[in-house]
Amino acid sequence: MPELPEVETVARTLYPLVHNAVLESAKILRPSSLHAASIPPDSLCGCRIGTVRRRGKLLLLELDAANAHNAAVRGMPDLVLAVHLRMTGRLTVRSGQEQPGPHTRCVFALRTPNGAAAQLFFDDIRAFGVVLAATPAILQQWSFWRELGPEPLDLDENGFAACLAGRKGALKAALLDQRVIAGIGNIYADESLFAARLDPRRRADTLTAKQRGGLLRSLKAVLWQSIAQCGSSIRDYRDANGNVGAFQNSFAVYGRGGLPCRICGRPLGKIRVAGRGTVFCPRCQK
Repeated sequence: MPELPEVETVARTLYPLVHNAVLESAKILRPSSLHAASIPPDSLCGCRIGTVRRRGKLLLLELDAANAHNAAVRGMPDLVLAVHLRMTGRLTVRSGQEQPGPHTRCVFALRTPNGAAAQLFFDDIRAFGVVLAATPAILQQWSFWRELGPEPLDLDENGFAACLAGRKGALKAALLDQRVIAGIGNIYADESLFAARLDPRRRADTLTAKQRGGLLRSLKAVLWQSIAQCGSSIRDYRDANGNVGAFQNSFAVYGRGGLPCRICGRPLGKIRVAGRGTVFCPRCQK
């Protein structure tokens, strides 16, 4: 948490707040929140923020370095500021006068296109998130980035079959593995497997072509539905405007262990799969 829909929502809500803003300074308040391979953030001064996008669970702010103050950075192509929110990370834009809070890890001072001062705050209660200013070559040094699997929303049935081929472990474990498919976590694995009526413990490489197709369609449908509802807010997640998501109100199984199945009415089971709490319907997901 946050997973693909939440990070996609943050990217979409952050973009209008920072697009074409210029980075004026950077303060790293917790050194461990900066990736060891990062370009020094204060050398990004003068860079202009372009597109804000997502790759898996990772936020990417694309930077135009044509006017960077630092000669070594000036003109670097494809420069990005990558932010991995991990469990409790948040990115919000605040006024130019607001002071950091107890959980603020990084602050980037901005000059907006209309000349106003603003600040991009990275807050992270659990302090597991990281910030990385990087070129494509630096990103390739990061095993998390280098090993990311394909985007589920871009997969066709042949690509999905290739992802699951030879996976002898549990189906849910394959969905959670970021090297297999990028962006899926506990919420959307449980919800997608329920929608597809598949047991989370089933061996991933035993699905028929029809079952794989049904799972892929369910996975995409659940993700798109969550994106449309701005993600799931259970504890800490907020979008870039500080708003909560609404998809938690549509959960069929996640967090509902012991409650009646919305399809058959039987109590939902709760087990552990791949080390994660897993809720499923023993009757509907045989």
